[in-house]
Amino acid sequence: MKQVVQNYKSGELAVLDVPVPGCKPGGVLVRTAYSLISTGTELMKVSEAGMSMLGKARSRPDQVAKVMQSVATNGVPATYRKVMGKLDSYTPLGYSLCGVVEQVGTGIDDVKVGDLVACAGNEHALHAELNWVPKNLYTPVPDGLAPRHAAFGTVGSIAMQGVRQGEPQLGEVALVIGLGLIGQLVVQLLAAAGVRVVGVDPDPVRCELAERLGAAACGDPASAAVEAAVAELTDGHGVDQVYLAAGGGSNQPVELAARLCRDRGRVVDIGKCRLDLPWNAYYEKELDVRFSRSYGPGRYDPAYELEGRDYPIGYVRWTERRNLACFLDLLARGSVDVEPLVSHVADFDDAVETYQRLKDGELKAVAVLFRYPEHAGEAEAPVVAVPAVNVKRNPTRAAKTPVRLAFVGAGNYATSMLLPHLAQREGVELSTVVTTTALSAANAQRKFGFADATTDLDAVLGDKSIDAVFVVTRHSSHAELTRQALLAGKTVFVEKPLALTEDELAGVLAAVEESGNDRLQVGFNRRFAPLLQEAKERFGARTGPASLRYLVNAGLLGHGSWYLQQGTEGSRFAGEGGHFIDTASWLLEADPVSVYAVATSGNEDLQVVLRYPDGSTATISYVTTGAASFPKETLDLVADGKVLRLDDFVRASVYGRKRWVSSRLPKARDKGQNAELAAFIKAVRTGGPMPVPLESLVATTAATLAVQTGLVGGAPVTLARAR
Repeated sequence: MKQVVQNYKSGELAVLDVPVPGCKPGGVLVRTAYSLISTGTELMKVSEAGMSMLGKARSRPDQVAKVMQSVATNGVPATYRKVMGKLDSYTPLGYSLCGVVEQVGTGIDDVKVGDLVACAGNEHALHAELNWVPKNLYTPVPDGLAPRHAAFGTVGSIAMQGVRQGEPQLGEVALVIGLGLIGQLVVQLLAAAGVRVVGVDPDPVRCELAERLGAAACGDPASAAVEAAVAELTDGHGVDQVYLAAGGGSNQPVELAARLCRDRGRVVDIGKCRLDLPWNAYYEKELDVRFSRSYGPGRYDPAYELEGRDYPIGYVRWTERRNLACFLDLLARGSVDVEPLVSHVADFDDAVETYQRLKDGELKAVAVLFRYPEHAGEAEAPVVAVPAVNVKRNPTRAAKTPVRLAFVGAGNYATSMLLPHLAQREGVELSTVVTTTALSAANAQRKFGFADATTDLDAVLGDKSIDAVFVVTRHSSHAELTRQALLAGKTVFVEKPLALTEDELAGVLAAVEESGNDRLQVGFNRRFAPLLQEAKERFGARTGPASLRYLVNAGLLGHGSWYLQQGTEGSRFAGEGGHFIDTASWLLEADPVSVYAVATSGNEDLQVVLRYPDGSTATISYVTTGAASFPKETLDLVADGKVLRLDDFVRASVYGRKRWVSSRLPKARDKGQNAELAAFIKAVRTGGPMPVPLESLVATTAATLAVQTGLVGGAPVTLARAR
């Protein structure tokens, strides 16, 4: 078999052919699927190996002390031979992997051949095709968790043990210094525990990543923004805990910890950084300095790690193995997301080149995975890009009253849900209606009082007196018509969906960038529904992650509906799913970072799970096979000991310390169209901001597109924001 090794004397890295380890009693033989490079610990070891002998001595004074003791005991010649022999030997690399059990040793009954397991240990979870792993250093992988994600188990356990040492409490504020691999995981674990996090790192890319993954604010250690964020979040008292996840020889992290920690706060050292504690600063605040030893209790205990002797749970709740299992469970439930941390996946055969690129700085990475031959053909985890909104905005022209509107399309939705609210609205003039058939334009003109009716779109786009254009056509034309109207300088209201493909979405944003015109609204009306707005206000602000369930009893489509023309008009969910994703994101006050979708009944009944940066989740059950007599939309939002319930826009309630129940509305449900149109007309008339930020519209559209990607790939889809 092959294994990655290094000669500590010369610094040479190699992939060697070595014998297959035997399957001893008390453990299992595991064939590696993915192993993780720790870009902190392992690169430090690789860098040290490339130093001169003097450099090695300076970097490891602890080992120098052992050498001097050996000289005193055994003399110089014997010590020299011993040290040179040890240095001039190949040593293994790696300590975190996921693989398949290939053979089970005697005494093992919790896994069987073929099971997927995550493994830990710098002697047992190596960058090698096969590893023998003792019982307390592996744990089964939960169903549905991708092997590449389970390979993070060990580093996740290190981060988890550090968080446990800090003893975070719900509502506290923590400072994480160093936003490398461990720091990013600490941020997510703290956020999942209901702790607000401020991150510190000189790398702005890592700061931005940590904020996406749940940090309240991040910045450079020298930036005043960090101290300002801490002051704001803690009312000037300082953070409750500091986690030192940085490396290097600077004492700045320790000094920053003392400055920003509250009186009697806790400082936890997870990384390997300089620890010259400024005595006065730590004494005056009586700071509690704690160390986190690797993966948890059991580490470095041969009886636990090699002999399989577990610690009773009544005495030691979180051992090394229990931390490993707990972290995998959080991954499987979506409370922690490691996919955004994966900077590069390399084939195992390219290990030496990958290490060299990391060492030289050519490959800048938070986490790098090795993929082993049996998995080389596997597809990468699917990703849908959330395009960046880049626009140099032109000065907004505030239209004079009345606001003159044009409608492109006058179908059922336009004539039943939009035009009735606009026809009698003061300060609005229905200027022109454009349809593909002359009779439908004439009907709309007669019914709603349009000044003109035409089939000529160019005439409308070229009419400078028209302030805004409504695009209410079939789905397949939305993106192109929106693009043309933006380029013509019009404010645009387009019914959902904005786009049916990533290319269409990119085309709309290209028009925004080219024209400097970002005056766009998509018809996501539910966030404007008065009943839901009042319920959200009654629910109040959140401090911890939320769980949201949204059941959409969509019902069957009538025969001949153009919604059934999926080849040209997209799937039914692509057409209206954005409504429900937008509502969930508005309630959770964030944009999703990943999407997982499964389907039944010919892809008509869907379960869509959205994960958000703070660990919140939203599950949208979009079903067509329910009873027609059951309400179409029911929603529950649960967080912080409170529950918000919406019953089909007829009644809402909030349960908490006090209960609030709305009065029951008439059968004519108000789903927010009138309020949405009022907000849109106000923005057009005053030149003020659009009702929904363009970034949110883009994120919702990308998430809707990701549902189809997830259905095809059968795996969670990461929503990757362009930088």
